[in-house]
Amino acid sequence: MRFLDTFDLSALVNSAVCLLAAFAFGTLIGAERQYRQRSAGLRTNALVAVGAAAFVDFGMRVGGPASTQVMAYVVSGIGFLGAGAIMKEGVNVRGLNTAATLWCSAAVGAASGAGLVVESGLLTLFVIAGNTLLRPLVNRINRIPLDDETGEATYEVRLSVSPSQADEVREALIDALEAAHYPVADVEMEERGDEAMEIVATLVATSVVPKELNAVVAALEKLPGVVHATWESEVQA
Repeated sequence: MRFLDTFDLSALVNSAVCLLAAFAFGTLIGAERQYRQRSAGLRTNALVAVGAAAFVDFGMRVGGPASTQVMAYVVSGIGFLGAGAIMKEGVNVRGLNTAATLWCSAAVGAASGAGLVVESGLLTLFVIAGNTLLRPLVNRINRIPLDDETGEATYEVRLSVSPSQADEVREALIDALEAAHYPVADVEMEERGDEAMEIVATLVATSVVPKELNAVVAALEKLPGVVHATWESEVQA
């Protein structure tokens, strides 16, 4: 039986210690994420760490080129898992921190699987510190008022128009923004009932002079069929 040929008590004990360490460290990372009510919480991070540890441990026990290949595949595989945690809502991107945490949990598990338990614990401390100790700094930075002339942000010009004149207004909107040296990256038209339509023009990533954009919007609001015109900015994630 192959089981009897491959059974090694010392190797089994080593694997158990590696998996237990990965489980413990993954649970610590996941507990902080669960407390923050993130989509990838305690169980997810623990399983990612244990899975990564198992793959690396098995690869090292097989030996040869397989050990390094397994580590490479773990990294790429976690990349796909992290991509599933990232969601795009309009110009906003959510889940980047969750994906990064899963990536780090996999690194913790891989280190445990390789027998580097102390290094795995040290990495765990850094991951938890990144998700907790840096939070006050992030909040403080986010409270700094955005300078519209120099800040990196996404700018949108929104027009509420009559559906019968939407096409003409759309062309006029693009021409007006181009003439003001604010190139348009995308224009979307959305229905707002039977008697209204919203045109949203997203500008190419650049800085703006609020007075200039206000003047463009004021001119657009005077066009036939335009009910309301405005512009807004949003800090990029």
